[in-house]
Order: sequence, then C-alpha cells, then structure tokens
Amino acid sequence: MRRPHIRTVAVAVAVTTAATGLAGTAFAGPATKVERPAASAAPNATAVVEAARTAAFAHASATGVSKGDALHAQDVMIDPEGARHVRFVRTHDGLPVLGGDLIVHLDRGLAYTAVTRAVDHTVQPATAQAKLTAGQAAAKAAQAAKGPASGARLVVDARGGAAALAYQVTVAGKDSLSTVVVDAVTGKVRSNVSARDEFLSPKVLDALHKSGETLDPAVGVGSDTSGSAASGLAGSGLSGVTRHPTSARGTGKSLFVGNVALTTTATSRGHYQLKDPSRYGTETRDAKGSETEKFSAGSKFTSTTNVWGNGRTTSRASAAADAQYGVTKTLDFYKAAFKRRGIAGNGKAALAMVHWGKKVNNAFWDPECGCMLYGDGDGVSFKKPLVALDVTGHELTHGVVEATANLQPTFVDRRGNQYGEPGSLNESLADVFGSNVEFYAKNAKDPADYLIGEKMGLRQKFLRRLDHPSLDKIEGTVDYWSPEVYFTEVHAGSGVSSHAYYLLAEGSGKKKIGAVTYNSPTYHGITVKGIGRARATAIYYRALTRYMVSTTDFHQARIATLKAAKDLYGANSTVYKTVDRSWAAVNVTAANTPRAHH
Repeated sequence: MRRPHIRTVAVAVAVTTAATGLAGTAFAGPATKVERPAASAAPNATAVVEAARTAAFAHASATGVSKGDALHAQDVMIDPEGARHVRFVRTHDGLPVLGGDLIVHLDRGLAYTAVTRAVDHTVQPATAQAKLTAGQAAAKAAQAAKGPASGARLVVDARGGAAALAYQVTVAGKDSLSTVVVDAVTGKVRSNVSARDEFLSPKVLDALHKSGETLDPAVGVGSDTSGSAASGLAGSGLSGVTRHPTSARGTGKSLFVGNVALTTTATSRGHYQLKDPSRYGTETRDAKGSETEKFSAGSKFTSTTNVWGNGRTTSRASAAADAQYGVTKTLDFYKAAFKRRGIAGNGKAALAMVHWGKKVNNAFWDPECGCMLYGDGDGVSFKKPLVALDVTGHELTHGVVEATANLQPTFVDRRGNQYGEPGSLNESLADVFGSNVEFYAKNAKDPADYLIGEKMGLRQKFLRRLDHPSLDKIEGTVDYWSPEVYFTEVHAGSGVSSHAYYLLAEGSGKKKIGAVTYNSPTYHGITVKGIGRARATAIYYRALTRYMVSTTDFHQARIATLKAAKDLYGANSTVYKTVDRSWAAVNVTAANTPRAHH
C-alpha cells in the first residue's frame, strides 16, 4: 500500500455497480465489482471510460490533464441513480506519475459533471533529462533506507508541489521494506516510506518497550456461535465417487476465537488443505520463520483430520486457524455489505502467511506479496502471534484502500514513523472497517466493539478506540482536528475521522453497546444523534471508493462523505446534515479548511 504504483487496464475493465437500498438488513450496499474483457463484454463500461477520458482532456483546466498525459482506468463505478465515476491513474510521456490519480464524474448521459484529483497542478516536470543514473539513485536510496536497493525506475513525482523527474527505488532492509523516491536531477531523497502497512508503528513498539509492558493475551479452546464446526467432507455423506479436489468442512481450534467452522479443500480422500475454494481459493500458509514475500514459498497447511490447531501456540496451525477465519470473515463482510468480491474487488483469493520472520512483533498488509503477514511476537514483549480478528480486518482494509483511493502518508521520520492526514485517514478507515468485521462475525469469543486491539492484553485494555480516541495513552491518539495533526504520526492522527465516524454511527455522550460503555465527547460540546452503524458505514465506503484519492485529507474527507450521503440519502436528509455535524464535532468544518493543503 505504501508503494505508489500504476495499475494499467489494458485487457479488462473493472466495473463497479452500486446496489440500491440495504444489502440484507445490515448495510446499504454500495458496490459489486465484475471484471469483463474490454473487447467483448462491457461496451457500456468501455463507453463510460472513453467518455471520461475525453472529458478529462476537454476540461483540462479543471482536471489538470495536459499534453503528454495518458489516463489508465482503474475502476468504473456505475450508480443506480445515474452517476458514473471513473478512477484513473496517470502516466506522463510514458512514466508513472506519483500523485497523478483522479476520478472523473459523469452523469447518466455521460456528460462531465466534476473531478476529484490528487494534485491541483499539472504533472509535467521542469526537465525530462535525468542527471543521476539509475545506479546512483539506487545507491542514495540504499543509504537512506539502510538496506540493499533494487528496481530503480524513472517516474514523475507530482506530490508535494511542483512535479519533478525522479527514481522510485525498492529497498529491502532488515525487517523492513521501503519505497524511496530520489530526485533524478538533484539527488535529494523526496520520500522514504515503508512499503508495508504495519499494525504497530515504531512509536508504539518503542513506547511498549520503554514501559516494560508484556503482552500475553489469554487464549483457549471454546466454541463460537457463528456457525457449526463440523469436520469432514461437505454434505451429509458420500455416494458414488467423489471428485477431488472438493470443498470440505473443517474445524479451526484457534487462539482467539474458539472453535470455528472453516471451509477447506479435500485434496484426496482423507487429506485436506487449509484453502477455501468457496472464497476464490483463499489460503493461509506457514512462512516458517522466513521473511519471504512470495506466497508460493510458504508451506501449505495440510491435515488428515481437517482439524486445524489445538487452541494453543504449541500447534503451528492454531495461528493459521485464526488467520484463515479472520481473512474469510473480512471477505464475507465486504461481500455482504457492499457486494465487493475480494480485497481488490476482482474475485481473487486473499492470502495469508503466519509465523512470518523471527520474533516479529507485528502484522502487515504487504502489497509485494498481495497478502497478510503475521509475526509470532518476540516471546518477551509479545508472547502470542498477532492474529486477532480486528487486526486482520484492519490490515486487509489497507488492501481495499490500496485498490481504491490508495491513500499515502506525506512524510516519514528516521525511525520509520509515518505522518500526514492522508495516511491518518488510511489508518482510520482500517479501524472503522476492521471493527465492522467484528460486528459482522458475531463471534462470542471476540464480541464486537468499537475498540481496536482489545485482544492484545494491553494494560489500557485496547490499542485504539473510536468513541474517545484520546483515552489511548500509548499512541497519543487525538480526538479533534487542528493544524498540528499534519505533523502527528498516522495512527495517532487517525482519531479525527474515526471519532467522526463513531459520532455519525452512534452519536455523542454515554451509552452501552454490548459489554462496553462508551462516552464520546465532542468539540465545544456539540450534540450529535447517530444515524446507525449500517448507514454510517455505507457512507464511508462510498466516500472511499468514489470520492477519495491518494492525497485526501480530513477536510476533503468531509466533502467526500457529504457527497456520499447526498448520493445515498439526499442533500436535504437528516443523514446528510448529521454527516456535516459529525465532522463539526471533531472540529472539521468548511470555515477552518486550510487555505493551502500540504
């Protein structure tokens, strides 16, 4: 997610159609995505893409598109109320443009209505001639990120001011993977960002180490209430010859969510693999202590009993059961709520590797692998693998964000801590949808709440919380926006929009939901009456997929959610007005919008 890249659509167009009303009884369903060959299947989608591309050049003063630019469609979103939205990434004179993404909005008749763009200037660099060689840029990147560099390529960096010719370099350091952008003329390092989305920031790990806190969450076997945990072949029995591979019903004896039902693959009679054929082939493997980013290098989990784990860390499959359960529940949440088919919306498998690295105190969404990576902890500060349900929901949502708005941090310090409002918004959305995965799963061993990391065994009982973010004293999460948020580490800054979301869903003040008591404050004591989690989540998802781009900050997120509320419920609705009020309650208003965005 942290590695900016271009998704070129040459063979297929991804079409997203918004569902009307509520998907089931839980969520207003904004989206389903279907891939079709561009040449034969989606003439309407192809027409939408061409109309949007033509409109982008015809309205260049608004869209910022200029000579030498080429637009590559990433998503085509067709709303039932008539609007069409095309998300583009951009190249300039054949070079990928960092910060060049935009969304062109059309009406039912394919006439241009508006644009959402990541930068407000043209992307043509001052010079097209590099003074540094790729090797020289790689050397500077290696020095900056402290590791061996590979894969230097020329790009246009349009982020943070005037566009510049630059090299984008991947650096693999010890326990790290970075994307470094080096100015191709001056040699200055323009950015140095982790290519992985880490659940725990260096700041948090330092704070836990200094406090001497040991995280040893309780684990144990027990049944959850989300479904039966029967093992064996799917169906009531066998008659005749069974063709393999085939779907089977297994039992996961997990660390954190009890005994859970898992759909697995019977590879032959009496032999099973931890791979779910009913969910695009979603699979969990064992990295066996390696730091591989190739899923194919992971060892398959196999069994002759179709029982995975023993509820304790003495079985390597216990963590795998948690991971597979969490990944499949996250997929199911996005499909049930938004008709989203897979993390990238393309109907492909979600992948995970447990026991990744040696003594790794973290979990990651890794775009290089396209999978979840889970560390086991170091046995001292962290005594259990980081495979809790909301960790998986949070991290896989980074994959959803990567496939849509691709929100990026604006700068990184020497310790690897990330800063900037787009990065904070990314972390917030991961918390918002991660908590929704818990609500969807209805697992008695991990009751749903608006807390993140409550299974980690922390003294403060959670890592972050959405109702009153500043109760987190480890990361120093903030409740309200101020200009200083730009200089706040992204997990700490995430509190602004997470708080706005909670207020929109549940309202201000004291209330008890499940076993947790919440008491959400507001800026200047503004009272907010919640609209319900279903509608709030539908608004945030539509805002992410249709109105957010890689540089969206909190004030732009306010506008995005207002547009989404208008689409779904109307500009005169109570819902629309509550969205506006929820942002005002965290001090994000039209009146205090910064004159110039960082």
